[in-house]
Amino acid sequence: MSTYWPWWAGAIGLALVTINHTLITDRSLGVSSAWDRVLHWRRERHLEQMDEEFIDDQALAEALAAATAEHFGTGTGASTMTQAPYEKSQPLEADIEAASDDRPAATNLRPAPLVTQAALLISIFLGGLIAAVTSGRFHLRYDMGPGFRDLVTANPTAMIAVLFVGGVLVGFGTRLAGGCSSGHGLSGCGRLRPVSLVATAVFFGTAVVVSFLLWKVI
Repeated sequence: MSTYWPWWAGAIGLALVTINHTLITDRSLGVSSAWDRVLHWRRERHLEQMDEEFIDDQALAEALAAATAEHFGTGTGASTMTQAPYEKSQPLEADIEAASDDRPAATNLRPAPLVTQAALLISIFLGGLIAAVTSGRFHLRYDMGPGFRDLVTANPTAMIAVLFVGGVLVGFGTRLAGGCSSGHGLSGCGRLRPVSLVATAVFFGTAVVVSFLLWKVI
């Protein structure tokens, strides 16, 4: 009897994880982008500190206005808009305020906080470890199993080299495609994003072809 979850239970679990992540962070779920940001945590932390200086759109707009005024020599940031005569309201300002209410905040365009993505990666590791231990299938091994030895290579050095090159190609491909299988397949397809639908079709189709070549041809 298999110790793995049935397919429908795994599908429900993945759906709940994706929905929960979207509701909490208001952003798409992705592992490759999380790895990239955690590995470059100094750069990302610097960007977060810069974002914290402008916590809302109003502060950002005022800073941009001051910088523009200083650059063009029109003052130190004070408003240069001509006052309307007879104390009439200025419809332009009202239109700007209405437009700013309709558009999303600038802070929502940034990725999830660095600590959130680090917690995601740690949770993936701990979740897999807990699942393996509780099911009695946890054990350390230093190869990829008999299937890999029979189909690819049984030489330990060649095995490490193949896995390393494969990992580099996977990492390059995911960053080139703008996301990994979790980002495109789970989150992107769940939001019906065209680029995610195309990317998912491409890497699943490639996986089917490679599997067929390994098991039927080679």
